[in-house]
Amino acid sequence: MIDPEMLAEGFARNVWIIERQVEGLSHEDALAQTPYNINCLNWVIGHIVAGRDHVLQVLGADPVLSDPERGRYARESDPITGDGPDVLPLAVLMERLRAGQVRLEEVLGRLSHDDLAAETIWGEATVAIGALVHFRYFHDSYHTGQTDLLRQVAGADDAII
Repeated sequence: MIDPEMLAEGFARNVWIIERQVEGLSHEDALAQTPYNINCLNWVIGHIVAGRDHVLQVLGADPVLSDPERGRYARESDPITGDGPDVLPLAVLMERLRAGQVRLEEVLGRLSHDDLAAETIWGEATVAIGALVHFRYFHDSYHTGQTDLLRQVAGADDAII
């Protein structure tokens, strides 16, 4: 059975991977566009932070993004095709990712198996908190994997992982 510590470790591993993937890249690099219908590295990292904010809120902790910032990186938000006033710099996104990880570890560290079994409303469904957090971890991992390709799109010619 998954437990809070395993979830915290998984989320932390993803931060470690993302940190390696953005190493040496600039904000401008993170805005590089692919020729395909996928978003740039900036949006993907912002989307990961926004998804983690949802977990924080469900677990009763404060998010690291403001509502407008979270909206910019929300599912089905407009693609980021260049810099703009609502586009967070890569360095800020990474700071928020790290700050969110600290909060996640703190709140997950206080949870029991019973807490994870408690139910919450997600959209129109009632789900166990543990199931919601586990799905968010899966979603986090999915987008963390995209950072490998997006690092190459940004101009790197290497293999990090």
